[in-house]
Amino acid sequence: MSETSSSSGPVPFRNPGWAGNTGAFDLSEEQVRGDDYVGVRPADGGHASGAATYPYMKVEKSPEAPLFEGPYRERFDKILSRYPESRAALLPALNLAQELRGHISPETMREVAVLLDLPEAYVRGVTSFYTMYNKRPVGRFLIQVCTNISCNLCGGDEVLASFLKHTGTELGSTSADGDFTVTEVECLAACGTPTAVQINSRYYENVTPDSVPAILERLRKKGE
Repeated sequence: MSETSSSSGPVPFRNPGWAGNTGAFDLSEEQVRGDDYVGVRPADGGHASGAATYPYMKVEKSPEAPLFEGPYRERFDKILSRYPESRAALLPALNLAQELRGHISPETMREVAVLLDLPEAYVRGVTSFYTMYNKRPVGRFLIQVCTNISCNLCGGDEVLASFLKHTGTELGSTSADGDFTVTEVECLAACGTPTAVQINSRYYENVTPDSVPAILERLRKKGE
């Protein structure tokens, strides 16, 4: 039985997060987990029923990009079609804006307010309430380390410290090369496989301080 350590001492059990293939198909862990799930997602959102459902943090951001044009305008219109009033479309509209620009600036808040015919103060209040919206530019890879109770007990603080060390950053700052921003977040809903880390739109489980350099190297090489 493997052990991991935390500030409170050794933890005698570690969930491997993979119980083997129990289905009818001979699939690898990578296939079951969807290791290559990040494919080409249609900028227009595909079918209207799913257009509002996938906030997606891209590696390359375009802070000065128009809001919204071309296929992004198509997705925006599909989002509006799913709600009885424009106010209900605010969160997916902000998700779309962040996907495109990488963060939600005051100017973006004003533009979204105009598009949805909402008071700017209301849009600003909603945006500032949710931590999932970046209010300032972030690196190509936004690294969010869970330090809530399960991850904390299994070394979350040490994982966070390792990411800060190996990216040469302080909490919330961006590395000199513009690649990495490291933040501390609440529960990422992977309590059975701590420590959980979300990087852009992708989850990493069972992360340890020693595994951090390999994750960063993969990001630098493969961009995902």
